[in-house]
Amino acid sequence: MTEATKQAESVDAATTAAEPRKEPPPRDALRASRRRESVWALGFLGPQLIGLLVFMIGPLIFALYLSFTNWTGFGERTWAGFGNYAYIFTDPQIAISARNTVWLTVLQVPGLLLSGFIAAFFLQKAGRMTGVYRVLFFAPQVTSWVAIAAIWLWLFNPEISPINNSLAAVGITGPDWLQDPNTVILSFALVGVWQGIGYQVVMFMAGLANVPRALIEAADIDGANGWQKLRNVTLPILSPTILFLSITSIIASFQIFDIVYVMLDTTAPSGSRTIVYEIVQIGFRQFAYGKASAIAVCLFLSLLILTGLQLLAQRRWVYYAE
Repeated sequence: MTEATKQAESVDAATTAAEPRKEPPPRDALRASRRRESVWALGFLGPQLIGLLVFMIGPLIFALYLSFTNWTGFGERTWAGFGNYAYIFTDPQIAISARNTVWLTVLQVPGLLLSGFIAAFFLQKAGRMTGVYRVLFFAPQVTSWVAIAAIWLWLFNPEISPINNSLAAVGITGPDWLQDPNTVILSFALVGVWQGIGYQVVMFMAGLANVPRALIEAADIDGANGWQKLRNVTLPILSPTILFLSITSIIASFQIFDIVYVMLDTTAPSGSRTIVYEIVQIGFRQFAYGKASAIAVCLFLSLLILTGLQLLAQRRWVYYAE
């Protein structure tokens, strides 16, 4: 080591020793800083939290309270105890509406998932036209239910329906879609699939775009055919997307009301009513807010339990990439 190097090291050591040692900030300063950060965070989150409290949690608590009372919207509320809930499980029309809702969900949700996946799978191969087709598929999603109902009322009209005319051309007598109890729920499911497929397509296309190309190439090297790649590579990668879409689709299907009301107004036959349609009829036409609130609470609990079961079942079939 040269003399110049030794002198430089001694100068550095002296400078370091001369510099004041930085002390960590006191605890009071840290607490004040964290308090300021918390205040700023609450300031930014405040509007959303207030909206959540006023428009979601508040009405939910009020509906729960109303479900134990008898109230017409005016005058005093009288305590009913569990009488409104007993009414739910003894009224035959509510049982029919609940069965219709479940049947509609069974028809609509698999139809949405399957048709959305098939459309997204082939749209991936559409090249430059992918964006155009995606817009066309998504257009019904942003169309009002009134316009959708007007289109499908014409399609379902037994006298001028092009669907029935097509069936008649092959010797099949078309049904009265919206008045026949055997086809009315199927009709609602068809409209729901047509209206909701755009959202499914967009979500599935996003999921397909995230399938690692390396896994597909590895499957090709192993000699896997198209079906094996789809079942063992693509679908496992898409399983989180499928879970999300199944949960949201089931919730939306249980809440269907618009299409029933727009197509059949306030005189929907017994076999075409859904559970939300029943809530609106009881609450806003019969002015029995206690009974309507009890039905709404039961619907909320049913969806909560169903969603919880789906989240528990995900451990067996949902694959999350690391």
